[in-house]
Amino acid sequence: MITVALATGACTGGPGGSAGAPTGSAPGATISPPPAVSVSGWQDELTGEDDKLDVATTVAPISSLARSVGGDRIRLHGIVPDATNSHTFEPTPSDAQVLGRADLIVVNGLHLEEPTLDLAEASKRAEAEIKFLGDNTITEDEWLFDFSFPESEGDPNPHLWMNVAYARSYAELMGDWFSGADPANAVHYRSNFDALALRLDDLDLRIREAVETVPEENRKLLTYHDSWAYWAREYGFDVIGAVQASDFSDPSPQEVAELIDQVRAENVPAVFGSEVFPSPVLEQIARESGATFVDALRDDEPPGAQDAPEHTYLGMLQKDMTIMMEALGGSAEAFADMPVADSVAP
Repeated sequence: MITVALATGACTGGPGGSAGAPTGSAPGATISPPPAVSVSGWQDELTGEDDKLDVATTVAPISSLARSVGGDRIRLHGIVPDATNSHTFEPTPSDAQVLGRADLIVVNGLHLEEPTLDLAEASKRAEAEIKFLGDNTITEDEWLFDFSFPESEGDPNPHLWMNVAYARSYAELMGDWFSGADPANAVHYRSNFDALALRLDDLDLRIREAVETVPEENRKLLTYHDSWAYWAREYGFDVIGAVQASDFSDPSPQEVAELIDQVRAENVPAVFGSEVFPSPVLEQIARESGATFVDALRDDEPPGAQDAPEHTYLGMLQKDMTIMMEALGGSAEAFADMPVADSVAP
């Protein structure tokens, strides 16, 4: 395995806003916070309904899991829009207003969304809490450093949510945090988590079933951005490289040649690019090595419009797994009848 010097970059998805609803954070948008009616939040400015727990999240997969657990007992505000580099996303003044009225601010952590975290710390009310998912899911000895996240730079790979077991932990943490902030609805949050946990466990089993259909020699990943490290560790795949550099420059001709040689030598059937950011370099590697180029994987944007039933964490993983398994010579039949829409307790 070669270790081409390729480091942090964008976590990307398709067009659209963030998974939280309502987002209230599109660049240039103006937000006028409704008048405060209690220290814990606001009365809904449109419906006049009783106050709810205001939860601000960052990237879309986290927002999706929060929506599944919180249901209609929270007001969810996703800060980082889809198709945006969450590592470098610069929140707007309107995002500061959203963060300033939140009861809970839930971030991935592990150095993923530093500009948003800085604004959250500056904008939040004294009694509001910032909660870190990644830091509460794995310990430092479980961190992964790799092609896009070299240890020399000190930032671990933050993409824990691609590992379904870690996504389950994220959901459970949020359920506990929601219950702690809003004990009157604790039963609701627990019921929603229990339902989601069953579906995540089902997804995990489907992935394992599908992986068994992929020839062992094909269980190798070369990607544009290295967001699959924790997934690969869990499901027995080998990440042989990633192309995107921290400064968004292309790898050197020598590095490209080494990757082409490696893909040829290991008979990797497919290499995977980003659906949003085209990579001529990765396409070149595929073309010259004889591998298939697939530019449709996503790590932080559920498919479909924001109100589509498939615009969920489950929908994102189902689509990724279908694409990946088929491209690597396996079967995606395990995902054919998989429910992906949000399902929350009444």
